[in-house]
Amino acid sequence: MSTTSRNKVPIGQKSAFGAGHFILNILPGTLGVFIQFFLLTAWGVDPLWAGLLGGLPRIFDSITDPIMGFISDNTKSRWGRRRPYIFVGAIISGILFFLMWQLDDDASQTYIIWHVMVLQLLFLIGNTMFATPLVGLGYEMTSDYNERTRLMAFSNTMGQIAWMIVPWLYVIIPDTETFNTQTEGVRTMALIVGIMCAVFGILPALFCKGIDSSHMENRKEINFKTLASNMKELWAGIVQVSKNKPFMKLCGATFLVFNGFQLVAAFGVFIIVFYMYNGSYEVAGTWPAWFNTINAIITAFIVIPIISRMANKWGKRNAFLISTFLSIVGYVLKWWGFDIELNNAFNKTAMGQSMTDGVAAIFDYLNPHLDSIGMSWFSIDASNGIPWLIFLPIPLFAFGMGGLFTLMMSMTADVCDLDELENGMPRKEGTFGAIYWLMVKIGQSIALVLGGVILSIVGFDPNVTEQSVETMTNLRIADIIVPATTAGLAMLVMWRYSLNEDRAREIKEELIERRGEL
Repeated sequence: MSTTSRNKVPIGQKSAFGAGHFILNILPGTLGVFIQFFLLTAWGVDPLWAGLLGGLPRIFDSITDPIMGFISDNTKSRWGRRRPYIFVGAIISGILFFLMWQLDDDASQTYIIWHVMVLQLLFLIGNTMFATPLVGLGYEMTSDYNERTRLMAFSNTMGQIAWMIVPWLYVIIPDTETFNTQTEGVRTMALIVGIMCAVFGILPALFCKGIDSSHMENRKEINFKTLASNMKELWAGIVQVSKNKPFMKLCGATFLVFNGFQLVAAFGVFIIVFYMYNGSYEVAGTWPAWFNTINAIITAFIVIPIISRMANKWGKRNAFLISTFLSIVGYVLKWWGFDIELNNAFNKTAMGQSMTDGVAAIFDYLNPHLDSIGMSWFSIDASNGIPWLIFLPIPLFAFGMGGLFTLMMSMTADVCDLDELENGMPRKEGTFGAIYWLMVKIGQSIALVLGGVILSIVGFDPNVTEQSVETMTNLRIADIIVPATTAGLAMLVMWRYSLNEDRAREIKEELIERRGEL
């Protein structure tokens, strides 16, 4: 069924919403790199404390999300329920992110820990004020089944641009031709990210339109006098949402796919450096960054558009099952993609040699120009060959993450309609979005811990250049088995997902009749 013009989201609004999703990805991506890597290498913070700085604030963040969702669901203002918070939250987030990393080179570890912890907690309040209403706004920008998928596909594509940038922070900041010290690099990049947050983050507030809430019934008063009663209503809403079976399946599948991927996210870099290049970061060069960047490029511009078409043709559930299965095939192919002997053999073939010579010729020309403008970190040294096969699995395993948020966020919008049908007003897009991302954040925290456990079990030591053959073999097996298993379990969770297009359109018609809309 075609989408009526009334339900189509104009390209300008899609772009503004996508700009918000770019910020939604660049902030946690940069924050993770700064805490998990540069706090250690630039300021010498103990790894245990760096881990606590990365994990403990997530607990606080998981508490504030549902509260912000409830507040935005019940807000009454001339600018709508979501947009005032998005505008203010984007600016606060940008300022606090910048301030968080203005650390002196000679600051003590105690000062650094308290500075980053306190500023991070304040930053997370601003970020929750921005992110939770933004997600809720996306759920209500259109009521059309297929247009929701197109909107989420567009925004997810723009969000992937962040992951084309983040891997290069590992290369750019330590580059002595760009920054005098790593600490200077962190401070400067924090300023750039903070400005981007304030500039791009406010665009959804300025240009995106949500549902007309002027006549929405049963909204609660938001003030200090109603705080106690509102907390009871918030809890009742959470319990109500948890009884929504389709939504719980979406949360369960997301928990499995996303956190299976997160568990092994760093393993690819370790395998490239310690297995394929014998522990030499210098010889490995920029290949780890190129691997992640090309993954994001393929996800954004190839995989997500295909998934959007699949969803429109075969339904969102089927698109999820197909894309998740393809990701499993991609994970399995990593065994051969990261094989040293196969990569060497391919480089010796006529095709491999000609491809390598072509890339070498391009970068032999580009490298001096990159050096002259202080961008030597993009250079490629092809003298040792190019590990072409590591890129072989990407077009398949990219379907996992590319399909996940594109489809799940679209299906969550459908679930919000079901909730209105069953439980009435007010609509709870903010609450649904908050609980959905709560599952993601809790799972991410668990994944960070379990990822370290797996590294310990296989005997991996990042401080040792030469890892044992057994260690690297087990790490490569874990890099495949973990995400493939969780993806398979997610397929089982979604196998009987019942909220298809026909049922979604029936719900929409019933809601239109109930509201008395034309």
